[in-house]
Amino acid sequence: MTGFGFRSGLTGAVLLAMSLGACTDKTPGIDNVDTPMENFTADQIYERGEYEVSKNHYAVGAKYFAEIERLYPYSDWAKRGLIMQAFAQHKAKNYDESRQAAQRFLDFYPSDDDAAYAQYLLALSYYDQIDEVGRDQGLTFQALQALRQVIERYPGSPYAKSAMMKFDLAFDHLAGKEMEVGRYYLKRDHFAAAINRFRTVVEQFQTTSHTPEALERLVEAYLSLGLTDEAQTAGAILGHNFRSSEWYDHAYKLLTDKGLEMKPAGNNWLSAIYRQTVKGEWL
Repeated sequence: MTGFGFRSGLTGAVLLAMSLGACTDKTPGIDNVDTPMENFTADQIYERGEYEVSKNHYAVGAKYFAEIERLYPYSDWAKRGLIMQAFAQHKAKNYDESRQAAQRFLDFYPSDDDAAYAQYLLALSYYDQIDEVGRDQGLTFQALQALRQVIERYPGSPYAKSAMMKFDLAFDHLAGKEMEVGRYYLKRDHFAAAINRFRTVVEQFQTTSHTPEALERLVEAYLSLGLTDEAQTAGAILGHNFRSSEWYDHAYKLLTDKGLEMKPAGNNWLSAIYRQTVKGEWL
C-alpha cells in the first residue's frame, strides 16, 4: 500500500545517484569497505548511501546514512542523512527502523522543510503494514492517528492529499473488520453480537463503502429476532440512501416476503439515525 514522493530537493539527490549508478558500477567515494568509516567525510558517506539506494540496496544505504548521524551529529549532513535513513529503511520494509528515524527527525528538526515528509513516512510505516481484514487492527488505528497528524499539521504540504486518501482507505478497512466479525456471528445465529458489530458500522463508519451491507445485515438479524420495527427502519434508511445497491434488493425481498415495508417504525436507535440522515433532524 505504498506510493509517495520526495520533496524536490530529495528527488534531485536520488535521481543524481541513480544516474551515477547507471553510468558505472564503481562505487563512488568509498571504494575500500574495510577502511574505518571515521576516515571518510560526511559527504563521502552520504554519497555512498545514495549510491546503494540507487542500486535498490536500501538496507545497506540506510546503514551509511546512520553512520553520518553517528559520526557527524548536529551537522547538515546528519539532518539530510536522517531523512534518507527513514526513506531507505521504509523501502527496505524495515518499518520499525523507518519509524524511529522519522520520529528522531521530527524531534530534532520539527520546523524543517522535510518535517512534513518525515511525518508522512512515519504514518506510512504503520499504513503499509495494514494486512488483510482478518488481522489485528491495532496498526490501522495507529496509521489513522499518524495520517491525521500529516493532514492537520501540514495541510499545505504535497503529502496532505495522499494522507487523506490513505486515511479514508484505512477507515474503510476498520469498517471491513467490523463487518467480517458481524458476518461471523450472524452465520452462527448469534444475532445480538452481530447487531452490535453492524450498528458500529452504521453509527461510526457511515461514510464507508460497508454501510449498505451493514443495514441489510441488520434487517436480517432483526427479522431473525422478530424485531420488525428495527428491521423496517433499517430498510427505510437503506432505501433512502442506497436504493441502487444490491443490498437494497436483498433487504426489500426479506421484508416484503414477510408482509413488511421499508419504512421507519417504532422508537429505537435506528429511528434516530433515520431522523438524522433522512430528515436532517440532528438531535
